[in-house]
Amino acid sequence: MWAVHDDRAYLGVESSLTGRRWRGPAPDLARAAEALAQATGHPLPLCAVLARAGVEAPGCDTYLAPKLRDLLPDPRGLRDMEAAAARLLKAVARRERIAIFADYDVDGGASAALLIDWLRQMGRAATLYVPDRIDEGYGPNVPAMTKLGAGHDLILCVDCGTLSHDPIAAAGADVVVLDHHLAGETLPPARAVVNPNRQDEDGTLGHLCAAAVVFLMLVEAGRQLRGTGTAGPDLMAMLDLVALATVADVAPLRGVNRAFVRAGLHVMAERQRPGLVSLADSARLTRAPDAAALGFALGPRINAGGRVGQADLGARLLATRDAAEAQALAARLDALNTERRAIEAVVRDAAMAQAEARGLDAPLVWAAGEGWHPGVVGIVAARLKEATHRPAVVIGLEGDEGKGSGRSVSGVDLGACVQRLASEGLLLKGGGHRMAAGLTVARDALEPAMERLAELLARQGAGAERAAALPVDGMLMPRGATVALMEALERAGPYGAGAPAPRFAFPALAVRHARRVGEGHLKLELDAGDGGRIAAIAFGAYDGDLGPRLEAHGGARFHLAGRLEINHWQGRTQVELRVDDAAEAE
Repeated sequence: MWAVHDDRAYLGVESSLTGRRWRGPAPDLARAAEALAQATGHPLPLCAVLARAGVEAPGCDTYLAPKLRDLLPDPRGLRDMEAAAARLLKAVARRERIAIFADYDVDGGASAALLIDWLRQMGRAATLYVPDRIDEGYGPNVPAMTKLGAGHDLILCVDCGTLSHDPIAAAGADVVVLDHHLAGETLPPARAVVNPNRQDEDGTLGHLCAAAVVFLMLVEAGRQLRGTGTAGPDLMAMLDLVALATVADVAPLRGVNRAFVRAGLHVMAERQRPGLVSLADSARLTRAPDAAALGFALGPRINAGGRVGQADLGARLLATRDAAEAQALAARLDALNTERRAIEAVVRDAAMAQAEARGLDAPLVWAAGEGWHPGVVGIVAARLKEATHRPAVVIGLEGDEGKGSGRSVSGVDLGACVQRLASEGLLLKGGGHRMAAGLTVARDALEPAMERLAELLARQGAGAERAAALPVDGMLMPRGATVALMEALERAGPYGAGAPAPRFAFPALAVRHARRVGEGHLKLELDAGDGGRIAAIAFGAYDGDLGPRLEAHGGARFHLAGRLEINHWQGRTQVELRVDDAAEAE
């Protein structure tokens, strides 16, 4: 496989207005894109995206129009899958009492809603239990499982449970685990543990979120039902939940995940699920959601309940079929999300100041503070990661312990490192997956634990690149940024984790108009000098030098880099550049 990015500075930009070094496509990747364009007739910018994804000419049409039936794996390829589906069907047939123990994030809520929806269509109900983030923490605990086990015959643990040996042993009822978090050397005493990240799995499906694992289990249940001559619920209509969880849990959009999201977005556009309709309306979405809306508009609102409010609100919203209840729940989550943003801002400023004082060049950026809300430490860790391009951990301290969350960068497996720390005794509790992890640490072990974590991350290359890099997929001129090109690029989507939206560099453009808007944003009109112009917006431009320099351009020309978007306004449709960075053209 060819290298993705060239080591040389693209357009000669060694240090941009945001302090980044631009890196364009590697020469062999650029040649592959040109060959694809010649062989297929597709636009070169689209072929740059296809080449980056490893697509070759014979597979272009299949990649641009992926079909779920072609990419969906056989659920029976996962260990314990047949047993899990059979146990669920047995509970349905015998009218057993069923409980669902779900994590408090989007993936957990969507997983629970999938099961509740499926059971409802099978004429059965289930008890939903979502632990309180502050009082109970992540995953099954002994008191909750003991109580659930006393009143139920089957407990389904979704997006959690793989490391919950004692709570599952205490349940006294059959337990089925449907999860995707990294497993330990031994599994809990459950009837079935379906998890593509079990140590005895080959890892080919390790990129699935928990909702996708639940969906595959329902596919297997449908297969077993058909064997008895019974038709199960329409699973295709449930793909909106799988798409939402896949994007919100930052699962890489490749293979079947990409097909899940594409199909799920089509289902979502039909506005058949009251919870998602109400949530989209509360987020003031004027068009059918795309992948970005799932990650930045809908996902945070669903998460708000688990972060700063009532933990089960998100799952209840996604599962309800009552429009009035959906509107009330969506309004509550929208208000909680506003509250969450205010709390997050305070913790973010304090964490960044602490991290800067500690130094931002280490393999790990971390911060810990007294009373920091456990519900926002993960978001703040993500902000630190984005600002420093290094794995980040943020911890809230209370009493003798600290509870924290971490976010990683591409190529660095944070979950495995955190799990190793837990096995070494430096953490009281810890686990997760490649890009995110949670942990509990004793206050007096905080410094040595973070030092050891930094050491483990450094072995994977974290912090090795001194200057932050901005990857660029190619060069484009305003005349080439057309609606037709955008439609072609959208066929290569959806874009997200593991499949970033293409970023193009526009060389030597003049700033014709610059106007500050909103809270620190900058709207621009850019001119190439050949009659080609393009509208642009730089969000958060005044957080650094980008906004002030472009606004006070003094007639200078700039290279600009960013992603293209379609802007619909007052009946007009035009392509707009969402500026990520700029550098003065020499």
